[in-house]
Amino acid sequence: MTTYHCSNCHRILPEEFNHRCPTCGGVFDIEKGISFNPDQIAHNLPRMWRYRHTFGLPIGAPMLSLGEGDTPLIQAQAFGREVSFKLEYLNPTGSFKDRGTAPTLSYVLSQKITEAVEDSSGNAGASFAAYAARAGIKGRVYVPDYASGPKRSQIEAFGADVVRIVGPRSAAAEAVRKAVEDEGAAYASHAYLPHGLTGYATIAYELIEQMEVPPVTVIAPVGHGSLLLGIARGFEALKKVGTIDEIPRLIGVQARACAPLWAVSEMGAAGLSWMTEGQTVAEGVRVKNPVHGDALLQFLQEHGGQIVAVEEEDILPGRNSLAKLGFYVEPTSAIVWPALETLKEELSGPVVVILSGNGLKASYEPAK
Repeated sequence: MTTYHCSNCHRILPEEFNHRCPTCGGVFDIEKGISFNPDQIAHNLPRMWRYRHTFGLPIGAPMLSLGEGDTPLIQAQAFGREVSFKLEYLNPTGSFKDRGTAPTLSYVLSQKITEAVEDSSGNAGASFAAYAARAGIKGRVYVPDYASGPKRSQIEAFGADVVRIVGPRSAAAEAVRKAVEDEGAAYASHAYLPHGLTGYATIAYELIEQMEVPPVTVIAPVGHGSLLLGIARGFEALKKVGTIDEIPRLIGVQARACAPLWAVSEMGAAGLSWMTEGQTVAEGVRVKNPVHGDALLQFLQEHGGQIVAVEEEDILPGRNSLAKLGFYVEPTSAIVWPALETLKEELSGPVVVILSGNGLKASYEPAK
């Protein structure tokens, strides 16, 4: 069974609800890898829940689902080559976050929690609010004041309370931390609770099912690092059981205005001294202190992956170029396009690009 351990002191996730290690405050991760067994794939369960045996949920935990997973993989020509685009923006609430929220809220529900809080720039909050509504959990979401209007409306429509925090994304994270400390609120964090990683890992399993030849390169946006780290853990599990021979080269993309992992990968710890939490239309990756940053950078270093940063002026044109191919995504998702252009000469194929969020969630100028 998949088990979760503190990445610092290696304590196993306790039975009582904790979003961080109660011993040292560390972050929980899948220390011993995901327990993936092809013979245990439950084809009678819907979509990504056929991989339930990999989720590490408590015995008797409910299956909380809105139909997440099994997203299309569509081929298109990009910069003179064929690229496969994984349409994660077609998940139930319009982003990849649903893959992580489903097992996470299933875990929260198994803990008999009836009220919970979350912080988000938008997509994670909308996903949390939807699944909380499905579970009958009263939700409260702290969002930065600049969060896109459609995302805030979506959160409110699902019945969660929205608390708007003036300032950068980190201010919303600080506000929810205070709520947890002062009120004892249950923090159903998409970044800290580790079950979401196993949800994102299902992208790797699906890619192997959908492709005749396994991917050689996978490109995805990076904020906290959960998406790409989850995909990495999925490919690790597949290699361990012999389903694939090699783990693909994973490439994470950040907006240059707020690119802490890129700064560290390029200049070491000193890179953080000049990194800022600058404004960017890619609001979903405006994360100054990525929860899974260390684990992701370690994986990329060990397996030949990398982090790239794209310039602000290239993001909306990238969104427009994707729209011309029929993919309507939000600016956060569109940062993969300029990254793809920058790396086009050095990428080995097959290449998969993760399109993470729906364009209908953004309140920017329409594509031209």
